Amino acid sequence: MAHHALVGTGGTRAPGLGRPVGTSVSAVGGVVLLLPDGEPESARGPSPVARAAALPTARRLARAGRADGLVAHVVRYRGRGWNGADARLAADARWAVSEVVRRYGDVPVCLVGRGMGGRAALRAAGHTAVNSVLALAPWLPEDDVAATPEPVKQLAGRHVLIVHGTNDMRTDPDLSYRLAERAKKANRDTCRFEVHSDGHALREHHDEVAALTADFVLGALFGHPFSRPLADAFAAPPPLGLRMPLASGFGRALRR
Repeated sequence: MAHHALVGTGGTRAPGLGRPVGTSVSAVGGVVLLLPDGEPESARGPSPVARAAALPTARRLARAGRADGLVAHVVRYRGRGWNGADARLAADARWAVSEVVRRYGDVPVCLVGRGMGGRAALRAAGHTAVNSVLALAPWLPEDDVAATPEPVKQLAGRHVLIVHGTNDMRTDPDLSYRLAERAKKANRDTCRFEVHSDGHALREHHDEVAALTADFVLGALFGHPFSRPLADAFAAPPPLGLRMPLASGFGRALRR
């Protein structure tokens, strides 16, 4: 696929997948695309810090899914800004899914994004290859009666998980709850976990969030049974399934 279609003025670099992260597999069975955080408005290039922050998750998922042929990539955006109606990070995410199809063929894709990358993951979910979306502490715009609300119809037919810390001072957890409410009406396979007392980086419950992430990705891509809390969250009517508490020790409880 030619890159030039997304190269802007001023020598803006094209988006990219980069090298596969983590362990190699003999046959690719599914792909997870990590979408780093970004900024609402910026003309600067992609953030190496945000990319570095996504790499550990990519490595953990690649290890966890190696037996199923899981390949992980951290998407390299053209820049770090969403930039209003351009929605550049979402456009780059859609390009990355198309590139996965070109490179690997007809395999399911899970989009995993943090912050502004979470918004990009939700927005790009309409690509036919995407079967699941995980938005970690997604950045979402404030409700504005004069503006078109964030779309949710593209989420239909996908498994959708939103995870948000209740003490997030950077991205508003109430906004992700309200989006989840609308998304649940368009797609019953939507749930949301709240990480009580945790902030934007979800550091206090890092192990639990990592375990939930792997449980969701492997279940959505390869049909592994979801853990009981995740299955219950999908099945529960609002608001229960959209305010599911992430219990301390979640990861340890899953180990055999």
